[in-house]
Amino acid sequence: MKALVLQDKHRAAEVLEVPMPIAGPGEAVVRVRAAALNHRDVWIQKGQYAGLKYPIIPGSDGAGVVVAVDGGGDGADWVGKPVIINPALDWGKAAAYQDPELFRILGLPDDGTLAEFVKVPVRNLVEKPKHLSFEEAAALPLAGLTAWRALMTRARLQVGEKVLITGVGGGVALFALQFAVATGAEVLVTSGSVEKLDKAMAMGAMGGANYREAGWVESLKSLAGTFEVIVDGAAGDGLNDLLDLAAPGGRVVLYGATRGNPAQVAARRIFWKQLNVLGSTMGSPQDFEEMLSFVARHKVRPMVDRVFALEEGEAAFRWMDEAKQFGKIVVRTFASR
Repeated sequence: MKALVLQDKHRAAEVLEVPMPIAGPGEAVVRVRAAALNHRDVWIQKGQYAGLKYPIIPGSDGAGVVVAVDGGGDGADWVGKPVIINPALDWGKAAAYQDPELFRILGLPDDGTLAEFVKVPVRNLVEKPKHLSFEEAAALPLAGLTAWRALMTRARLQVGEKVLITGVGGGVALFALQFAVATGAEVLVTSGSVEKLDKAMAMGAMGGANYREAGWVESLKSLAGTFEVIVDGAAGDGLNDLLDLAAPGGRVVLYGATRGNPAQVAARRIFWKQLNVLGSTMGSPQDFEEMLSFVARHKVRPMVDRVFALEEGEAAFRWMDEAKQFGKIVVRTFASR
């Protein structure tokens, strides 16, 4: 089969002929119709991710059709079905947190979805929502699951609450926006791009602020006051601004730290306002099924920025690395078939 392969760090992604995966006990082989990129794929290419190994077929997100299941049995019913793949492998027994020893994400250390076929555990298969194309379905798993757990499982968003979502334009932030709007929350966003703010408001955000401009915190306060829920993947020194924007008793959920750790945390804001600062990452199998049920019920359609052919994989990586996208970057793995 053809696959997009990273042969070493700082090397361009190459389309190579590699052996077909073979399903082992409890596993299925999926013919991937579409896959999607995440920032972790670029970080793996740059050698900036834990547990690196090369060569590796990256890609955590994928949707396609099951072509084989090891040994038949109950899993044989999956053959021929269109599916979406849950990229959270071996989450563990506790719903509250992932197993610190066994948990991993598809695409490293296991070969991922940027290939014509991928091998995954049968338990990680879920039927594709009927209203989604394969490209839309492929855009959903990792970012959608991360957004769902942060917003719905950890923050327990309620109808009518005011929500602030930072860094809109990336996959997780856009899914959080879509889920919050569909829930009936009042949503505001931040971005460093006026164009992305305008697009977010077209998707249902009530307003926003450009964090590159002085006075953005005061601007948000004038628009909405304070927020019951704040969802952030950047952290950094801007975390204290978010603590300032949180309502008393509010929930601030952190799902990443792309700007690093803050030099200092204004602890007084946390205890005096009785804030709940919550960590979140990926999601449990229950989170994944609940997210897909919500997506199907509310007919949520992932925002797809661009679709590349597998042979254009390196161009897709560079598009993500340059942060040009608004929504998910999708790779069509069977573009000519």
